[in-house]
Amino acid sequence: MIFSLIILLVVSRFGRARSTRSDFYTGDRAFTAPQNGFALFGTFMMMTSFLALSDEIALKGYDGVLLAAGFAVSWLVTLLLVAEPLRNTGKYSLGDTLSVRMGERPVRVAAATVTLVVFFFYMTIQLIGAGRLLALLLKLDGPIGQALVIATIGGLTAVTVYYGGMRGTTWTQIINAVLLFAAAVILAGALLARYRFDVSALLGDAAAKAASDGERLLTPGAKFGHGPHRLEFVSQLLTAVLGHAALPYLFIRFLTVPSAKHARRSVSWAIGLITPYYLLIILIGFGAAALIGPEQILSGPGQRLSAAPLLAFELGDVPLLAFIASVVFTTIVAVTAGLAISAAASFTRDIYANVIRSGPLDEQREITVARRTVVVLCVLLTGCAILLMNQNITFMLSLDVTLVASSILPPLLFSWFWRGFNTAGTLWSMYGGVAATIVLVVFSPAVSGDPLALFPNADFAYFPWKHVGLVSIPVAFLLGYAGARFSTERDAAKYAEMEVRALTGAGAAEALPGDTREPVGADGPTGMVTAIRRDDSG
Repeated sequence: MIFSLIILLVVSRFGRARSTRSDFYTGDRAFTAPQNGFALFGTFMMMTSFLALSDEIALKGYDGVLLAAGFAVSWLVTLLLVAEPLRNTGKYSLGDTLSVRMGERPVRVAAATVTLVVFFFYMTIQLIGAGRLLALLLKLDGPIGQALVIATIGGLTAVTVYYGGMRGTTWTQIINAVLLFAAAVILAGALLARYRFDVSALLGDAAAKAASDGERLLTPGAKFGHGPHRLEFVSQLLTAVLGHAALPYLFIRFLTVPSAKHARRSVSWAIGLITPYYLLIILIGFGAAALIGPEQILSGPGQRLSAAPLLAFELGDVPLLAFIASVVFTTIVAVTAGLAISAAASFTRDIYANVIRSGPLDEQREITVARRTVVVLCVLLTGCAILLMNQNITFMLSLDVTLVASSILPPLLFSWFWRGFNTAGTLWSMYGGVAATIVLVVFSPAVSGDPLALFPNADFAYFPWKHVGLVSIPVAFLLGYAGARFSTERDAAKYAEMEVRALTGAGAAEALPGDTREPVGADGPTGMVTAIRRDDSG
């Protein structure tokens, strides 16, 4: 309750959105690099990173550490390939970026479809996971308690984005970043104090307790140790690196700063926070293995999300557990707020304006539609999460990031760096990537043939891996290449425009308070020439 009031107070005091398109979607691009770096950290460190990763390390040891390294490396991909060209070519949504050189209507529909599908899976996972864990930690027993937690998070998300827009969302994410880092430092500090800063003794206890269950915690192979499953681990790592570099709700964060330089510095700030944070998570994971043990973790509240809360209770009893539960609550609100505003921007600009209305929207109408979209999406997803809260949603964990890596990253990289890419290639890559991912996951052990599958008593797992990115990501790139080659569409002028914008920022959306202009260059090469001339004239 206290953390909910803090979020609402911050939104009302510092984060109330003004009635302009630029302010609602991007906060007038007025955030500094440190502010955006903290917000990126607070957005990226979702429940999966804090709870699931510490649990993965506690149960699988060395292999879990490699997975944490994959999460961290994804930010190098973001820094080198994504942040600068996205800031230079984007406006408010993924469709705005791709439509610079592609057929506007079909590409916007595809971009919005993929964004909303990703939003559905991510939002559902966050709400259900948080509902299950927090209901148990707060002793809200039964389905009513779980539904109450889910409804509270969904409602607070809607209020934060509806009234605060990107400003309210950003300050919520900054608060979350501070609390998350503080929670990790407190847990790791208490753990080191318990062992008198003897990390060797901690690792020895972890290995000894895991060995009693037949696990090899400090050597490779505890998770994927034999046969073709070693390739599945490569698939999981590849998906983690490429998928987290292309998350659509992170994209919009790169558009909240004044320039590409600030976007790069934002990522540098985020990396500076994420690297020590993951080191702390690794320590927390091994600490849970040493003090709690695999058997108690798997039987605890939230099961595979229990390592960090159980360790908090072991080290600090109820007060520390209550603090961790509050941090989890704030994390979910920060992440779902970022998801909601990116989904609302995509629906309003790519679907409503270009398909339903088939024409440009005036500023006030667009903001009204975006705010109503936020409320509708939050209500629908909260309802879906409540309906699915007793179902096994483990398969979604292997589906969501793979969808991003297979359907969003390929067309973006092609559109920025390949002259021969075109609308057909974009559609083939996006729709083909989604189809390949869904088909492979449906026929994988994530859905059937496994005790943790959606249908554990059925078996149609014809594909042997739960993590399918090693197949679906190359398929998406190949489909994008084939679609572009089979199409006769070629427009060297549009590629030149995209190249100039991506590399130099000429014609990129500017950071002016109340800026309501459409993206410079939307009218083709002439727009770019005009932009460059305006830059030259000062």
